[in-house]
Amino acid sequence: MVVVVVIVMSFAILLGIISADPDMLQDVCVADLASKVKVNGFPCKEAFNEMDFFYDGLAKPGLPNNTLGNLVRMGNVLKIPGLNTLGISLDRGDFAPFGLSAPHTHPRATKMMFVLYGELYAGFITTANVLVAKTIKAGELFVFPKGLVHFQMNVQNTPAATIAAFDSQLHGTSFVTTTLFAAEPTVPNDVLAKAFQIDAKEVEMIKAKLAPKS
Repeated sequence: MVVVVVIVMSFAILLGIISADPDMLQDVCVADLASKVKVNGFPCKEAFNEMDFFYDGLAKPGLPNNTLGNLVRMGNVLKIPGLNTLGISLDRGDFAPFGLSAPHTHPRATKMMFVLYGELYAGFITTANVLVAKTIKAGELFVFPKGLVHFQMNVQNTPAATIAAFDSQLHGTSFVTTTLFAAEPTVPNDVLAKAFQIDAKEVEMIKAKLAPKS
């Protein structure tokens, strides 16, 4: 019995170690975004400078002009090559009045969100289908566990903005609705109709609304 406990604990510790971005093995590994080499991350480029560690894209408010009233700008390794192997990134979210960041997941990272200004209703859903949600205001934080479906909605008739930190250089984002209804090739209508208990015509209507704009 003791041996089994030790094995289980060792396995749990190992999973904890490998669940986040891998540890770096040198001072810096500035991403060579033009490289054709495929690795888990990006190869290091030989020459780098201070601009590889700088980004001003989150400084100013954005203008959400989509139907959801939400604009996200990412400060990840694709924008800041110096983040390669460092296991961190930041996003800025701007919300129009009553704007929504639709239900989505980040498969590779836990998210900690700080409200710059405004007031949002934010929450996540556990794998036991329990909603954990709270209204948060300027100066407050909310945490979204790795991989769980979550959302944020501006609850006021004024703009709101957030800064979100991730424990990954490239956390990935998968929106529930677009993942299911706007995939290419498309998910069969009968699969979606049965899953959501709707008919095929309703599936087609949703797909038409979420289709990429040409």
